[in-house]
Amino acid sequence: MLNNIIKRYAQYVLLLTILSFSNRVQSQQFYFGADLSYVNEMEDCGVVYTENSSAKDPFRLFADHNCNLVRLRLWHTPSWYDGLNAGMRYSDLQDVKKGIQRAREKNMKVLLDYHLSDDWADASHQLVPDAWLSVVDNLPLLKDSLYNYIFGTLLQLDEEGLLPEMVQIGNETNKGILLSPQDDQSGWVLDWNRNSQLFNTAIQAVRDVESQTGKQVLVAVHFADPADVAWYVSQFVANGVTGFDVIGISYYWQYHQPYTIDLTGNVIAALISAYPPYKVMIFETGAIWTTQSHDNANNVLNTVDPSYSPASTENQQKWMIDLTQKVINSGGSGVIYWEPAWMSSDCYTQWGKGSHYENATFFDFDNNLITAGGIGFMQHDYENLSAETVAIPDYGIRVIPDSSRRRIILQFGDGAPQGIYGLMLVDQGGREVFSGEIKKQDVASLQSSIDMPLLPAGIYVLAVWHGNTVIAREKIFLH
Repeated sequence: MLNNIIKRYAQYVLLLTILSFSNRVQSQQFYFGADLSYVNEMEDCGVVYTENSSAKDPFRLFADHNCNLVRLRLWHTPSWYDGLNAGMRYSDLQDVKKGIQRAREKNMKVLLDYHLSDDWADASHQLVPDAWLSVVDNLPLLKDSLYNYIFGTLLQLDEEGLLPEMVQIGNETNKGILLSPQDDQSGWVLDWNRNSQLFNTAIQAVRDVESQTGKQVLVAVHFADPADVAWYVSQFVANGVTGFDVIGISYYWQYHQPYTIDLTGNVIAALISAYPPYKVMIFETGAIWTTQSHDNANNVLNTVDPSYSPASTENQQKWMIDLTQKVINSGGSGVIYWEPAWMSSDCYTQWGKGSHYENATFFDFDNNLITAGGIGFMQHDYENLSAETVAIPDYGIRVIPDSSRRRIILQFGDGAPQGIYGLMLVDQGGREVFSGEIKKQDVASLQSSIDMPLLPAGIYVLAVWHGNTVIAREKIFLH
């Protein structure tokens, strides 16, 4: 009897260790991000980025100022570029490869933004690519096209050493994804049966890439307006879309007022409390540093939160620091600034000559970095953000649940010693649902497996320990 009590107490302590281990890891993983999708195009248009009036590679510039995540958008076939400027296409797969390579060379991670369209996709526009227009009303064929596209592009990126660390399925998907022209133009149309199947198909494509490559890719969903995000997430979960890792939010004062920074932080905290498996991030935000323009292209941002008025470089930085501090305090995992390098140039957009955002970049009208402006948010000394890391052995452990939901396979890295590996599976409520041991027979063993009871489909956290040390913690999805 006493031995059983001691054993259960030890398991209880281990469970607390696993959960606190999870929290510690999450608290360390904060992203200071920038969407640099326009950079390649701007440089081809003659823009030279400078810092202290000296030319500088913009990717190096952002890395030097503590940017650790670069977001890049991907359009399916942006043929509308053919009639602009020199006819070169951007934000297609070739351009994205160039951007990922530049980010990797500067040791920054990458979030790949699948717009799932040939043109801008946002809360008001979700038009299916022309290549899939003929199957837009044939859900099985549309799902097949979507799966093959995501699976194929990610594998191609992996073959070139460019697999992103994170991908988002759609951009500001408030009205769904892959809509026909008729549905896209008819206002807010959201068929949850169709939408959920498409999202699950896209997520499965990413998971299959993970299985084939042995590399982890975080999957994100993305919604505009903090006021609406909780409802969307609840509908995703209610309709069986649960296999993602990150909830991304767009928050701009101009579009989402009267939601303040404090209210946005409350939304983030509530999401993390209600859905503990998921990380929450600000995927897009922006703030102007001037109401002036440098060209005749109409600027999309022109107002500021009254608490950060008037528009100035100092107030741009203050907005970003205050927002980021609130995200940190609320348990969020990152903040990404949208298009801080979209400069004015002699090139044309679909709507005019120049930039529609030069008053909200991190650069002045001479393309010189404003060091006292928005970029300062990446280097600010924030409260509640520890720079320490969790020291755990890296044994290259990978967890592979099979499709039957009855077996867990552990794949060992080269450095994993032989011996007994303990496992504990925890559900979303933090309850232990399974525990067991796997034995690694010898140093050369590549994998071992263990049977487990049939469990309900859902999201679980599996912790693996060796000796008295938790060495791996991984979220798994039982479908």
